[in-house]
Amino acid sequence: MTSQQPADGTPPDASADIPPHAPADPSTDISASGTSASDTSSGGSTQGRSGPRRRPLRASLITLAALTVVAAGGIGATGVLGGDGDGSAEAAPSTPAKSATVDKTTLTRSETVDGVLGFGEATTVQAPASGGGSGNQGSTAGGADSGTGSDSGSDTGSGTLTWLPDVGDEIKRGETVYSSDEQKSVLLYGSTPLYRTLDVGSEGKDVLMLERNLAELGHTGFTVDDEYTDTTADAVRAWQDDLGKAETGEVTPADAVVAPGARRVAEVKAARGGALSGEILTWTVTGRVVTVDLEVRFEGLVKDGMKANVTLPNGTIVAAEVTDIGAAATAAPSDGDAEATAEDATLPVELTIKDQKKLGRYQAAPVDVTMTAETRTDVLAVPVNALIARQGGGYAVQAITGDSVENRPVELGLFADGLVEVSGTGITEGLRVGVPG
Repeated sequence: MTSQQPADGTPPDASADIPPHAPADPSTDISASGTSASDTSSGGSTQGRSGPRRRPLRASLITLAALTVVAAGGIGATGVLGGDGDGSAEAAPSTPAKSATVDKTTLTRSETVDGVLGFGEATTVQAPASGGGSGNQGSTAGGADSGTGSDSGSDTGSGTLTWLPDVGDEIKRGETVYSSDEQKSVLLYGSTPLYRTLDVGSEGKDVLMLERNLAELGHTGFTVDDEYTDTTADAVRAWQDDLGKAETGEVTPADAVVAPGARRVAEVKAARGGALSGEILTWTVTGRVVTVDLEVRFEGLVKDGMKANVTLPNGTIVAAEVTDIGAAATAAPSDGDAEATAEDATLPVELTIKDQKKLGRYQAAPVDVTMTAETRTDVLAVPVNALIARQGGGYAVQAITGDSVENRPVELGLFADGLVEVSGTGITEGLRVGVPG
């Protein structure tokens, strides 16, 4: 990422001994947007993208190297490097060859990273455990999208698979995930898997999950809570009748698979006629999402609900929102590479796209994700190359008033799109300032 600014908004001393007009770092891409100042100079251009597809975060802040080049350019144009550093106006330099104006504008700092459009991470549907615990056990903590109606300690059920979905099929609440011995196992929405047989007297989160689904499927006559009562059993019998199953009034782990919502079949791992055991299929969410492996040191740049723009390979820009931020994980080193370190860790970030139609026919594709990190409205800004380094520290601009020119100290704020926020005595909207020729 680009150089850090101190808390007071002043960037590091740009008077380091760096050769004037050194080329900018080709890996830096200034991607922020803002209303451009009326710069009559040709400075402030940005570098195009280069390097491999897997790139670091493309920061929109101006690099230290760029500031030092600006300082060198300003010095070369005027022959003056600030005076006493006490904040007063400095000795008048010669009139610069070119100028720009101080504009009131909105600056937006954006960060652009690589992302992947797809259906997100796939999870596995396992065969239910054979048998099932007593329905009168206490509740357990619910898992996430486990994709199984059984406890995770076993992956072997009993029976023969008689029906399986196809890849790409979408399965909604109450619809069949697979059939064993012609008995349907259907999808229920929730986070607590079926890990035991539920019957009258059962209590717990799994009972609440079941009753919520029964209500959503149109069954009535019971109270939606965490207690399995006689009225719950009556609703279960009606549900079993709809599915063409024996009306036992009990629910076993083989009767349903639990997931947070509708699912799309990504891969079918079992075969019809095979034993009901092990992995049956994998599935994903139904809507296309964007995933980003964000370098962990940039964790502070994202938060849930942050808005973003996704640029598709054809240039179409689609609105997105950050909906999930995972835990940081260090990738295993590839063959021949050095051992992975904490610096190699990435943070999985998922963004959802509300308007799926704008994605067109893309099912999987590399995309650019631009997130707005900071916005400053109605601030005074000048082109970055209008800054000159002052002796003793700090920065100034060359204020042009009539035939006179003087260096006026400035305090710096947000950098974006080749501009920098400035403030200070005598810095007003419309003021002409010098820029390198």
